[in-house]
Amino acid sequence: MIVAIDGPAGAGKSTVARALARRLGFRYLDTGAMYRALTWLALRDGVPVEDGEALARLARASPVSLGADGSVAIAGEDVTERIRAVEIDRLVPSVARHPAVRAVMRERQRALAAEGDAVIEGRDIGTVVAPGAEVKVCLVAAEEERARRRLGERPGVEAEALAADLRRRDERDAANTQPAPDAVVIDTTALRVDEVVARIEALVAEARR
Repeated sequence: MIVAIDGPAGAGKSTVARALARRLGFRYLDTGAMYRALTWLALRDGVPVEDGEALARLARASPVSLGADGSVAIAGEDVTERIRAVEIDRLVPSVARHPAVRAVMRERQRALAAEGDAVIEGRDIGTVVAPGAEVKVCLVAAEEERARRRLGERPGVEAEALAADLRRRDERDAANTQPAPDAVVIDTTALRVDEVVARIEALVAEARR
């Protein structure tokens, strides 16, 4: 079974998906981490983030690996912590916007999904990456709450700068954050993580009947 979780930055995708995967005993696939890993590798190897074709070749030559423990590796390097740097935050949208890059990454994501039960989170999961997913969810939240959550994850970053960055990302990602027609939209603004997980778990139970 595939559970697809879409939504904008700060809506709670990663936290909810990770907790849900643990609860269900499914693998957790963080597609955003894959783009972050590629961004890290591009910086290391001096590949311009504006060159979509070169980035796609790099992605094809160095497939991202996602561990069951949430670890992320690329080109033989464990980059789990390094891909959360502010510099990666700033550059990953430029890498992910290239159609050639997204095509390579989607192919890799589908290959990982085919390995068995998984909770997959990111953008355009239910519409493009796994349109046949048995459960599709789109998490949303008020902009102020999303900014507050991101601020907690990025200590040292000014609140205004973070809010402005979120707005820019929302504009760039608009085409890739539209929920699938059959997705259940959950507003997480006033919900605890366990409440969101419970709602999705109920959808999984219903899909299994």
